[in-house]
This record gives sequence, structure tokens and C-alpha cells, in this order.
Amino acid sequence: MRNRRAALTTIAGAVSLALTLSACGENSEGGSAKGGGTIGIALPTKGSERWVTEGKSMVQDLQGKGYKATLVYGEDDPKNQVSQIENLIKQGVDALIIAAIDNKSLNGVLQQAADAKIPVISYDRLILNTKNVDYYVSFDNEQVGRLQARYIIDKLGLEDGKGPFNIELFAGSPDDNNTKYFFNGAMALLQPYLDSKQLVVRSGQTKLGKVTTLRWDGPTAEKRMDGILAESYRNKTVDAVLSPYDGISLGILSALKADGYGSGSKPLPVVTGQDAELASVKSIIAGEQSQTIYKDVRELAGVASEMADDILNGKTPRLNSRRAYNNGVKPVPGFLLQPTSVDKSNYDLVLVAGGYYTAAELK
Repeated sequence: MRNRRAALTTIAGAVSLALTLSACGENSEGGSAKGGGTIGIALPTKGSERWVTEGKSMVQDLQGKGYKATLVYGEDDPKNQVSQIENLIKQGVDALIIAAIDNKSLNGVLQQAADAKIPVISYDRLILNTKNVDYYVSFDNEQVGRLQARYIIDKLGLEDGKGPFNIELFAGSPDDNNTKYFFNGAMALLQPYLDSKQLVVRSGQTKLGKVTTLRWDGPTAEKRMDGILAESYRNKTVDAVLSPYDGISLGILSALKADGYGSGSKPLPVVTGQDAELASVKSIIAGEQSQTIYKDVRELAGVASEMADDILNGKTPRLNSRRAYNNGVKPVPGFLLQPTSVDKSNYDLVLVAGGYYTAAELK
């Protein structure tokens, strides 16, 4: 398979694989029907169910294409992820699919991959400041933010002139390139209402650098929300919270409920989310979290597997974004999928009918 790296000089390379699952000690052998190569897959953590789902999906997809693969989880430790990728390179994998924990920490190890002629697909989170990324697969991340903002606008009736309302803003991890796209997408719609004072951020924390949540951590978000409530809402109530991710949303909700929200006299605010994680979907059904953004990560895993297979077989992969995502060194060509807004009104149609969850799982 290594000689297929030559194809990258003409199509700007990436990855195609079928997996032997070697995720933190778990192994599962793939077949050898067509591909015959070995793919390394490095994902951030098993602590978020989406990454577990995606890892399993890629393993299955790539096995179906005849590849083997090694799947590792860095458990949100950037140094650990670098070490894991170094080991994959030493093992002689034919391609790498990487969802970075810290998207600025991989330059050195990806130079090792380039020296070994191993193509790299940046998965979901764009890897920054290196020329040694061949392709990018993700969702339309600005659209994620726009859908979250649109939900808040509609639920509060802002377009009908209602307000003023109090809102607080949360963003994702500062070392994840997607964070700025989610936040900027949302603020493009919310900023006019902040300017007109229909929306008021009582904490004063409106800039991205002030509202990020390291490692997308729920307890970190809960602690920040606790502080905001204590300092800025002693005699006021929160009407909406822009939250970029379900784990953060649950942390925010925990802080709100501890402050008395959720009672008849103090209803929970509108709280957005992302990833349609099981706990958050149940929270939506229970009338607590308001909304989440569904991204079918099974489909994303399939796109990465298909892209890898194309590249290692000298084919031009399917692309729909050639210059939109610049990693600081070059525009990285990629394929972007579209997200879907989910709330109590459509979760059954989108998630259950779509086969993402069973009705029993949501009880």
C-alpha cells in the first residue's frame, strides 16, 4: 500500500482504511478482501459517546473495505495523542485519520508521517499550522452555530420584537479549531440583538476568549455558570444560554437547577447543545435541555473511510470544500456534511426513525 502514496502528489492525498480495533487494549481483526493496508485512527477520548460511536463505525466501514486498522484514544491528553501517533507511524500504518485533541500540537509528529510517506486525514477538527495534512472531513461547523442561534431567536420571539432577555454565552475548547466556527456562526445571528439590547449578557462576557470551556468539560462549564449566577443574577433570571455541546449543556443545567431554576416560578432558560448525546436527548424529552444539533457521526465516519479508500487506490476523493478551511499554512480540501437541529418536537422523527437511537434507549 505504501507505494500508493505516489498518488497523493497528483490528488493531494489522504486516507483509506479498514480497521483492526486496537482502542486502549481492544483488538479486532479486519478482513483482507480488497484493501489489505493498515490504517491508524487517533481519536480524542472515550469520555464522549460520539467518539466511541465514530471509532466503531470507522472500524466496521474499513473492515468492509478489506483493511486493518489500529484505533487509539488519547483521553484528552495532547502529549499522549502525539505519542500514540508516533507509535502508529513506527508500526508502519499506510494512512492516518486524526481527530486532534490540541490542533496546534501535531506539527512535529505529522512531519514524521510525511517523512514516512503516510497520508493524513484531519477528522472533524482541522489540524493547524502544518502542511502535512492532506484532507479534512467534518460538518458545516458555522451552520451548527447558526442553528443554535436560530433556535434561541425563534424561542424568544426576537424577530417579533420581544425582549429584552438575558443570555449567557458558552463556547468550546480553545484548542479546538471548530470552537471559533461554532461561536462565529452563532454570533453572526445573535450580535444584532445584542447591539439593539434585545439580548443582554449581564456577565459582560461576550468575547470568544472569555467564554471558552477547556476540553469541552461539563464540570468546568458548571463552575463557570455557578459564578455567573452568583455575580450577575442575584435579582435577575437567565432566559437563554448559548451552549455549543451537550456535555457543556448538562453542566450548565446542573448549575441552573442548583440555583432554583426548573421550578414553576423560575423556569429553565432556553439551553442549546450539540451531538445529540443520549443523556441530553433524554434531558430534552424531560423538558430540561431545549435543543441539540444532530450530526450523524456514522455518516462522517463513512466519508472518512471512503476518502481513505479512494486516496490509497489513486482515486480523487469526493470533495465539496476546497478553500474554505485554511489551517494557517494552506487551504485543506475537504468534505462537509450538514447538521440538523433537534428538539422535543422532532427527536422521534430524526433520531428514532433515522435509526440513531431506539425508542427503548430514550426511555
